[in-house]
Amino acid sequence: MEESNQVEVVRMFANVFAASLAEQLTLRLEESWDIKTLNEPGPAKSFDKTIAFRLTAAGGLQGSCFVTFEESQVTAINKKSLAQSASDTHDQQGNALDKILAAVMEGLSSALLARYGVVTFQAERATDLQPENLVIAALAGSVGDEAVSPILLRFDDMLLASLTSPNVSEHPAQAEMAAIEPANLQLVMDVELNVSLRFGQCQLPLRDVLDLNSGSVIELDRDVDDPVELLLDGKVIARGEAVIVDGNYGLRITEIPQPIASHFSGRSFKGESR
Repeated sequence: MEESNQVEVVRMFANVFAASLAEQLTLRLEESWDIKTLNEPGPAKSFDKTIAFRLTAAGGLQGSCFVTFEESQVTAINKKSLAQSASDTHDQQGNALDKILAAVMEGLSSALLARYGVVTFQAERATDLQPENLVIAALAGSVGDEAVSPILLRFDDMLLASLTSPNVSEHPAQAEMAAIEPANLQLVMDVELNVSLRFGQCQLPLRDVLDLNSGSVIELDRDVDDPVELLLDGKVIARGEAVIVDGNYGLRITEIPQPIASHFSGRSFKGESR
């Protein structure tokens, strides 16, 4: 792998990640975040007081990227995001940031779609991070006029090879997007699609179904803290939190597993015309 190509793709990925992270932090914490990629990553930081997340790519990209935050930074984000006292969040360190990163992954997938095709990312806490031999990109952040600790991205060899793959030109979504874009898609933009929310599901034997009556309670397969699923034709296209909007149920989206446009490739549109 040529060093110039490596630097280029690492910086490209870091810029996209930084923009998506800044957008989500600004939205969720209601304060202005600005995050930029540094030209030089600087010396590697100690992992004694940092919290790391593994971002595992699948689809058009393969491999892992690790993002590390200062522990104090994660604690501050948790408190602001959850609007709770420190005593309520000390056992949930990283949980609020988990949700923020899930939304960041959706923005990352969308931004990389044109170059690499459909890419999905799974974010999870990393407790086995080995920093040796990982390529580093550093992000400098600020909240308003106040600087925050640098955020580090670390790339494994598999992701670097995937980012610089000579077959990248074969990945782009031209073939996929051709079926869903310009003229064809514009013709059906006003078609109304039926979407539904799923709070959970379960299986019941016929005898229990026949015994249902007013006041019966059915236990679903989902905890109260688990996200609600948004379905289109039975497929999950987003997850989020149930909210009340003008007296009606609504959904605040926190995660989109893969770019929504990918669900429409080659499909026929069924719905109600306005």
